[in-house]
Amino acid sequence: PPGASVSDLVSDAVAAPAGRFFLPGPTEVRPAVLAAMLRPMMPHRGRAFEALFERLQAGLRAVFRTTRPVLVSTSSATGLMEAAVRCAPAGPVLALVNGAFAERFAQLARACDRETDVLETPWGAAPDLDAVARRLAARRYAAVTVVHSETSTGVLTDVRAVTALARHHGARCLVDSVTGIAGAPLEFDAWELDFALTGSQKALALPPGLAFAAASADFMDAVRRDAPAGRGLYFDLVEMEAFAARHQTPNTPALPLLYALEAQLAAIAAEGIEARWRRHAAMAETVVRWVETAGGPRAGLGILAPPGARSPTVTALTLPPTLTGDAVVAAMAERGYTIGNGYGKLKGASVRIGHMGDHTVAGLAGCLDALADVLPSSPPAG
Repeated sequence: PPGASVSDLVSDAVAAPAGRFFLPGPTEVRPAVLAAMLRPMMPHRGRAFEALFERLQAGLRAVFRTTRPVLVSTSSATGLMEAAVRCAPAGPVLALVNGAFAERFAQLARACDRETDVLETPWGAAPDLDAVARRLAARRYAAVTVVHSETSTGVLTDVRAVTALARHHGARCLVDSVTGIAGAPLEFDAWELDFALTGSQKALALPPGLAFAAASADFMDAVRRDAPAGRGLYFDLVEMEAFAARHQTPNTPALPLLYALEAQLAAIAAEGIEARWRRHAAMAETVVRWVETAGGPRAGLGILAPPGARSPTVTALTLPPTLTGDAVVAAMAERGYTIGNGYGKLKGASVRIGHMGDHTVAGLAGCLDALADVLPSSPPAG
């Protein structure tokens, strides 16, 4: 509110009710993480910053499951999506589109003046690997774009298999794992991925404003050798990696967000990344059981993503014709819960629950109880 002091605002944040913000990004941030942002500034070219950056690298490598440096950008995840496209080897791009954010990756490639072909998959399904293989065999592509966890539909794609197909046909695979990494299993080194990125405000449960990516040594060699001219400066992956080797960033970093990152990485390390994956899987399974028992038969609900391709971090619930996303979201807000409306062409016909970050099965149960209160007690007639 106008005139409020910083201490008042911090007190309000600490006192705010927890566990009621289930938007599929930004997600809820713990008060301890917000409080970490109040630490004093430091020179970002000094030894104290380099020590901080080195500590952050250790935590981020554990999250990405890589021995490679994790690139840190003061931007939204879109910045590193653009970096991936601008720095990828020259040549046409194949975009696997099965949702709004996969479509955005294709639009971004075109905006970067890359010739872009699209392989369309119905929203609510994962790309068909046989169809991907046929398209890759029909034309030589420099890069393939794919979304790991599609936030608009709740679909999880097998990016390990897609990367293997791309590499078999001489292409690099660029993975958007914005709602995947830190919530869904992703083994950067073991799966031999080329490039994978995420944002701070999703399963990492941080404020918006940071993006992170891992790039394989082979991919970076290709960037240095084959990237087209005009890849820019701010999002030049080669420069980012060179500075990361010195425990620095090329440009002035958002220090408060890095302080928050340090606090959250410590919590993630204490939990263990595999335990974090299991917790997210348990939350997704809780939503499925709720829909199949109390939710579906009673309210005419469905889950958009099919079994075997469901993200552990976000679920898109399809609504009966008698309900709209706007009405459900508004009714949930009256009960103190924030969930997401459908996205893109699914807006109004679905709602989305973001069960990611530091949420728990117990906290999610409260959200589902409120949702049950909002929904009709019997399925629509006919």
